[in-house]
Amino acid sequence: MSDKYSRSMAKQQKAINASMAKATTKKSLLVFLTGDGKGKTSSGFGMIFRALGWGQKVAVVQFIKGVQASGEELLVTKLYPQIRLIQMGTGFTWDSQNFDLDKAAAEKTWHQAVDLLQDTSLDLLLLDELTYMLAYKFLEESVVINALIQRSPQLNVVVTGRGGGTRLREIADTVSEVKNIKHAYEAGVIASKGVDY
Repeated sequence: MSDKYSRSMAKQQKAINASMAKATTKKSLLVFLTGDGKGKTSSGFGMIFRALGWGQKVAVVQFIKGVQASGEELLVTKLYPQIRLIQMGTGFTWDSQNFDLDKAAAEKTWHQAVDLLQDTSLDLLLLDELTYMLAYKFLEESVVINALIQRSPQLNVVVTGRGGGTRLREIADTVSEVKNIKHAYEAGVIASKGVDY
């Protein structure tokens, strides 16, 4: 068994080394985390904390969140006051049921995001739930796409949310889809502090 394992690992190592040798381009990345499963925002904040571990400067813009406190918001404001955290603050769109109010809030928040996209001191920017702003037509897709493409050259950007359209997928360097297999909420379990928010 150990000989078979060694041969298998040697083969895998050779393949990985060959792939790494081909990776010669250094550039900032646009990462898109989408899908109907749980964990997109959590993954985005994981990248924020990873960047902080390297001493990088980060910022977060949350387009849906902001009414109900979340664990990530509490941690950031308590332990990482240097992180610029901007929240649209209107909560879920189905709560307000006011298109004009939600659109105005989205546009105001987007203008702040655009400033961050041009900030040459930032290393990583999380645009959490941005896709909903496109799906509900609060923001014009071409404007958002152009701002992401024309971001500051050193800036890595993470966009989260369901959907987002094909153009966002096309311009992203990395796209990961979180698939829903099973969710406790579907069985009538209420959202859990520390797990769901």
